Amino acid sequence: MKRLLTFATVVVLTVFASDLLLAQSNSFVGTWKLNSAKTKYTSGAPPKEETVTIQMTGDRDQTSANGTAADGSPFSLKYELPDKGGVGKVLDGPFDAVSAKRVDDNTIDSTFMKGGKEIRHIHGVVSKDGKTLRVTLKGTDAQGKSVSGVLVWEKQ
Repeated sequence: MKRLLTFATVVVLTVFASDLLLAQSNSFVGTWKLNSAKTKYTSGAPPKEETVTIQMTGDRDQTSANGTAADGSPFSLKYELPDKGGVGKVLDGPFDAVSAKRVDDNTIDSTFMKGGKEIRHIHGVVSKDGKTLRVTLKGTDAQGKSVSGVLVWEKQ
């Protein structure tokens, strides 16, 4: 019985360690807070504040975002994507589809769609030191108006 318990403990620890190593190898995993002072939009208005949490759930990245829009209204978004890129699933928010392409360990391109039409594209790059996430955004807002700019996030 003691030997069986020890084997089970080793299996559990191995699975936990594997998940931990996968999460550590994904530079996007963590909690990111928008740096409004460094965020610059060329059209539309950036959010007043926003926090994004990215975590690994098996072989998928789960992203949750909450914040305050430029007009003061709250917003939230939650979606999952395969860690290596591909078609994901929107769990909450104004989109009905999401897909991504992992360019390299620190770069991802994501497309958000509604009603079969692309409405937003983002290009995200995590700095080499892993402390900053720079996102270039192009698309439309909830009212259909053009939005584009660069958002800068700092890892918490």
